[in-house]
Amino acid sequence: MEEFPSGAVPEPHDDGAPGGTPGTAEPRAAESGAAEPDGAPHDEVDRIVAAWLRVRPDLDLEPLTVFSRISRLARHLDLARRRAFARRDLEIWEFDVLSALRRAGEPYRLSPGALVQQTLVTSGTMTNRIDRLADRGFVERHRSPDDRRGVQVELTTAGLKQVDAAMADLLAVEADVLSALDKDDRPGLAALLRTLATQFEE
Repeated sequence: MEEFPSGAVPEPHDDGAPGGTPGTAEPRAAESGAAEPDGAPHDEVDRIVAAWLRVRPDLDLEPLTVFSRISRLARHLDLARRRAFARRDLEIWEFDVLSALRRAGEPYRLSPGALVQQTLVTSGTMTNRIDRLADRGFVERHRSPDDRRGVQVELTTAGLKQVDAAMADLLAVEADVLSALDKDDRPGLAALLRTLATQFEE
């Protein structure tokens, strides 16, 4: 599970289009997602793109039609995930660490270095996070059986129950978001997003 940046999340109407938020000053013909006179569904991005076309018809705005929607969806998902984890009294970073341990399988144990690699934070940040999770009774430190100087971090029974419950809540939230798409369309969307993401992972 990827970690989301901490702090306030921008409201979904703050679009990352070039030049700020040119579309927000435009009068809205209908609410986001409502049908326009031609019968096709339109959203705020369509209105932003239309505004740019009026002032810069020389630009190819196709990237904006894709990435502005991805950006806006990411903000909505971040807020939804925070609400889902809040039901279990968890922060997103806590779920990131606990879920990495859960995915490791029994005995749900990883080195701090492995946790750093999986959650993309510094070793100092991870040390602090392990301390805080240990204080909550969700993880324990153990000596590594292969290296007496090494340490392993292990899920406790309480941590296991907490992360399993939070994962179920998260999947329910995300399934609700996906319900706007037909099931037959979802694999194709996942494949397209995988293609875009792979260029950064490589």
